[in-house]
Amino acid sequence: MADQYKILTLNAISSLGLKRLPTGRYVHGGKVEGADAILVRSQDMHAMEIATSVKAIGRAGAGVNNIPVKKMSDRGVPVFNAPGANANAVKELVIAGLLIASRNLVPALRFVDGLKGDDKTLHKLVEDGKKEFSGVELPGRTLGVVGLGMVGSLVADAAIKLGMNVLGYDPEITVDAAWGLPSQVKKAHSIEEVLKAADYVTLHVPLIDATRNLVNAERIKLMKKGSYLLNFAREGIVNDGAVLEALAAKQLRCYVCDFPAEKLSGHPQVVALPHLGASTGEAEDNCAVMVVDQVRDFLENGNIVNAVNFPAVAMPRESPYRLGIANANVPNMVGQISTAMANAKLNIHNMLNKSRGEMAYTLVDVDSQVPAALIKQITDIQGVLSVRYLPVESQ
Repeated sequence: MADQYKILTLNAISSLGLKRLPTGRYVHGGKVEGADAILVRSQDMHAMEIATSVKAIGRAGAGVNNIPVKKMSDRGVPVFNAPGANANAVKELVIAGLLIASRNLVPALRFVDGLKGDDKTLHKLVEDGKKEFSGVELPGRTLGVVGLGMVGSLVADAAIKLGMNVLGYDPEITVDAAWGLPSQVKKAHSIEEVLKAADYVTLHVPLIDATRNLVNAERIKLMKKGSYLLNFAREGIVNDGAVLEALAAKQLRCYVCDFPAEKLSGHPQVVALPHLGASTGEAEDNCAVMVVDQVRDFLENGNIVNAVNFPAVAMPRESPYRLGIANANVPNMVGQISTAMANAKLNIHNMLNKSRGEMAYTLVDVDSQVPAALIKQITDIQGVLSVRYLPVESQ
């Protein structure tokens, strides 16, 4: 009889994604006990007691700050995300932010909302007051893009089509991202180079120790007088106090972000949106479909694609009998695993091992059934974090 997998959903996950889980073989919901995997969007999991039965966590989005990734790594549990699935939604919001800031649309709307009188009076008030909201046009201006992943590349492309010059910086750019980058993007060699040259700066980097307060008082002082700063990446990347000082000194003309904060609240030169970056039906569907497919492939086949804490390891099945082994990245681990299999008279049909930082992962296809005693023997090897037996018969 085929195994049945239990999926705990901590937020409302798009039905389009959940439909990728075959009825009968998968059960899912917000009250599932003994879950094999968890699907989450924004719920904070750091204080949550995560059942030992959980073999994978899937984040229907890009950022994983709400998930205790280190804790899961120590347990040999991959944390999947959906990079790029909401990229178009974020790109469109960034472009909207550029236009909102450049044309002073928020203060202009506030001005109109405060007008009183009949049509003749309103017309006079509008004509007298509109000069206060004169803006600038984008063609010929320089946009600095910090972070050239999927979102950054799409923003760069859209800005070029609007007639802007684009200067990009990303020391960690991947080969795939580089191939997808428009050829007109000029490469910068440091964030400081971007800040000095750009009329507008938009940030598209993850929040990690190296990027926390990436844009601080010292760096904002490098920016052009009267420039614009946009942050649709993560809240902690920009120092709010430094922004307020720069706005008061007219170093910055406007700050547009997707992260309201008490310090920024009500400031006339701040446009703070309620975290709308991925808030489209299309983005929610795309994220859910991507992460559900990844979690399902891991549960059924042990393959790992887009895990933030594991190496990418995907191997076509060449045998009905497969083991997936997560372990610390230490010497002779593969040797110990293969020796244990040889001693059990198991022939290795195919094997793939990769590492990422302190984590390593191995997929092994063998030609005959794997006895429970061997699984326990491999589990007991020092440094092995988890072992999963994935025979086709159980599917």
